[in-house]
This record gives sequence, C-alpha cells and structure tokens, in this order.
Amino acid sequence: MKIATVRTGTGTAAAVEIDGELALLPFADVGDWLRAGSPAPEQYDGGARLALAEADFAPLVTAPGKIVCVGLNYREHILEMGRELPSHPTLFAKFADALIGANDPIVLPPGSDAVDWEAELAVVIGTRVSRATEAEAAAAIAGFTVANDISARDFQRRTTEWLQGKTFDATTPLGPFLLTADEAGTSPALEISCTVDGATKQKADTGDLVFGPVDLVRYISAVTTLNPGDVILTGTPGGVGDGLNPKEFLAGGSTVTTSISGIGECRNACILR
Repeated sequence: MKIATVRTGTGTAAAVEIDGELALLPFADVGDWLRAGSPAPEQYDGGARLALAEADFAPLVTAPGKIVCVGLNYREHILEMGRELPSHPTLFAKFADALIGANDPIVLPPGSDAVDWEAELAVVIGTRVSRATEAEAAAAIAGFTVANDISARDFQRRTTEWLQGKTFDATTPLGPFLLTADEAGTSPALEISCTVDGATKQKADTGDLVFGPVDLVRYISAVTTLNPGDVILTGTPGGVGDGLNPKEFLAGGSTVTTSISGIGECRNACILR
C-alpha cells in the first residue's frame, strides 16, 4: 500500500493510491493516520478522489516529533569519505521546518557555497517503541519513503557537531509516498538514486546499509522513545558532491531528483531566497 500527504483547498490530507488515483482519507497527514492506529483505508471508500497527476504533495509527515538522521551508513560512501566502518550508528537531528514536499523548491541555505545532495531511504515509525527488541523494532516500522538530506557542508564543518549544516528551513524533501512495510518488508533492498540536472550522481542499493532499518530502530529507541510519525533518515550512498574531485555543489536553478524503486521520486528545483 502507498499512502501520501497532499495539499487540499482547506489544508492537507492523507491519501491512499488506488488505480492511479488518490483517495482522500479523513486524516490531516500520514502521521495523523499512523497515530490513529493506521486504520484500513478501505473503510473510507467513497471519499473524494484526486488524479495522481494533479496531486500537490506536502511533506509525507508534516510535523514529526523527531527526525533522527544517520551519517556514514553506506559502505561505499564511508570509503569515499576516507573513514572506517563504524561500530555504532552516527546520529544527528533535523527539525520539521526543514521538510518540504516531493515537488517543492529547495531553498538554498543563505551564506553557503557548498550545498550538497544526499539521497536517503527514510523509515517512518508506526507504533510507539522504547528499548525495542529486534521483533519490536521490526513491528514498529510503518514503512519507507524518499528523502534527500540536503547539506551545507561549510556550515556542517564549522564545529564537530553537524546540526547547523543539516537543518536549514525548506531543504529536505520527504515523500511522495509511504510504501508500507507489509509490502516492502522491514529491510528492503531497493535501488536508490540521485540526479542533478539529469546527470546521475548517486546510484546504489539500500541493501548496502551498514545498519539496516531494524538495527536503527533498536539503537535509537534505546536512547529515546520513538512515536508514530517519527522519521529516521538512514544515510546516503556514495556519489555526494563533497566526495568528488573536483567537488561539485548545488546552485540556483539546479534540479535534484531523488528516486527509490517501488516508492517514487522527489523532484526539487533549487532556488535562492
């Protein structure tokens, strides 16, 4: 099942994909649907429908309580950056103001000359979980979506903590769909890619993750309780602009397309504001 959050004339609504259309659900977003216990969309048949081509996608979860990000979690990317494989996940946070919809513009961080792309598989939490066992962690995963952890590398490196380079407002696409875990499984091996102005920069398989989704839910839930609608960005594969020689970064007018097989794509133009 694939569920989205779309903008409507009165706000936002969760919507389930059915035969190339989106059937609107009586929930404000996917997070609201998850907090209600993920009720079967079939019970709301007969509601308004929207043509998929006309959808204005909002961030999949509009106001997650937590966005936990994982750095250096693809083997290829770790080697590209000249580091050793980690023994524990590298965690940092992002705030909800950073999130944008699948086709919204990325507002390039003012004052940065080193804005980079980072295609990521995002895990969306479906049930409250704390100090999870492996089975509990797997059961807490509602599904997966597409994200891009657009990063201002120069701000990121101002200190040993990464937060200031990772959470500029209106920089992080999240969507367009939640692919539910009953279809994807809890450790999917999906093709992930990122193109910039049509040129492929990243292409990998999510099976290359050092710490998979279940491992991450277990580890993070040992530190902080995860709730329905919380989001985990699982890390990016090799091919980021900062790892190229010479380095490459985004500029006004660039278009970033982030795709994951079976889920969909985010296509975002970069703008200056």
